[in-house]
Parts: sequence; structure tokens; C-alpha cells
Amino acid sequence: MNEVFTFLGVISHNHIYIVVSHALLVAAIVLGIAKLATASMQIVPKGVQNVAEMYLGGVISMGKDVIGEDLARKYLPLVATIGLVVFVANMIGIIPGFESPTSNINFTLALALIVFVYYNFEGIKKNGPVGYIKSFVHLGEMNPIAKFIMSIFMYPIEIVSHLSRIISLSFRLFGNIKGDDLFLAVMLMLAPFIAPLAPFALLTFSGLLQAFIFMILTYVYLAGAVQVGEDH
Repeated sequence: MNEVFTFLGVISHNHIYIVVSHALLVAAIVLGIAKLATASMQIVPKGVQNVAEMYLGGVISMGKDVIGEDLARKYLPLVATIGLVVFVANMIGIIPGFESPTSNINFTLALALIVFVYYNFEGIKKNGPVGYIKSFVHLGEMNPIAKFIMSIFMYPIEIVSHLSRIISLSFRLFGNIKGDDLFLAVMLMLAPFIAPLAPFALLTFSGLLQAFIFMILTYVYLAGAVQVGEDH
């Protein structure tokens, strides 16, 4: 996608510069939305504040079924911010002359690492290092010798499973958005005035869906880390 025109590419064709610049643009847009939403708070919300409150309420409602309302509210700042960043990053790639930062594996990997480090930190904080590690494997009532032997096999599998979440989060988002960008580029080359009309709606839905998936998985991983031993 390096050969596709971008406004920032006029300054430099270095792809690292283009990705970082678009990432900073996404951050500026997200901060601008937050500033507009909180600039003039009212009891009866209007405009951007109303949209922001609807969004935050939707995130809490989504997380309530996964992790409970109290914890959904506790982790709302992380999940809502990540969701907004991912959505805006996905959307700017639909606009000709801009590139989605989420179509670059380094950007999505950074987001995945933030989630991975944070949910493990919360798990250790809640259950202690030993208790958190023990929670990886639930063998129930077994003979101590059999439990030890099973643990030897199960713990490496669980550790690999946790590490694979980094790959899952980053590559799922990267692959889908990269594919969307390639699809849009092809459509623009084939029929620049007619064909993009329907794909724009499809790509908008895809960008929204990927943001939702990233948020719900973040809640799922947090639930698994902090609700050890609870019936959830």
C-alpha cells in the first residue's frame, strides 16, 4: 500500500513516517472528541456529549454481561478509549488520501500488548502471583500425583494460549483492515466514481465491527484474569 497516494505522503514517502503521522492524527481526533464532549457538560446532554454518553453507556452494557457492571465501569476508561482509537483509526482509511494505522501490524501489536500487559497486571494484583498462575489450570479433585503430572502438560499449553492472544488480537485487526484497504484501493482504481458508494458502507460496518470485537475481547481477558474462582 506504499504506492497509494496519501496527503501526508507528499511530505515524505517513508512508510514509518506515514503510519506514525496517521497514528498521531488519530490520537488528535480522539482527544478532540473527548474535549468537545466535556467542554460544556449539561444535565440534559446535547450534541457530542449526548453521543459520547450513549457510547459509554453502550460499552458498559456490553461489558456488564461479560464481567459484571462494577468491573465493567472500573475498566471503562481502558476499553472505551481503545474502542474509540480503533474505530477512528479504521475509519480514516476509508477517506481517500489517508491510511488506516490499523492496517500496519506495528500499531495493532502495540494495542494488543497494552491489553496483554494490563489484564495480566490486574490478574496478579487481584490474586497474587502464585494464585494467578495457579488459576491457569483447574484440575478439580484429582489424585495429587495425577494432578502434578497433568500440570506438567497443561501449564505450558495455557502459557502458550495466553501468549497467542497477542497474535490473535493484533493479526485479526491488522488482517481485516489491511484487506479492507486493499479492497477499497482496487475499487477506486476500477471505478472511482461509482463503485466505492456501496463498499464505503460495507467498510464502515467492518471498521465498527472490528472495534467492537477488540473491546469485547479485552473485557473477556480481564474477566478471566480478575474473576478467578468465581462462577462467571
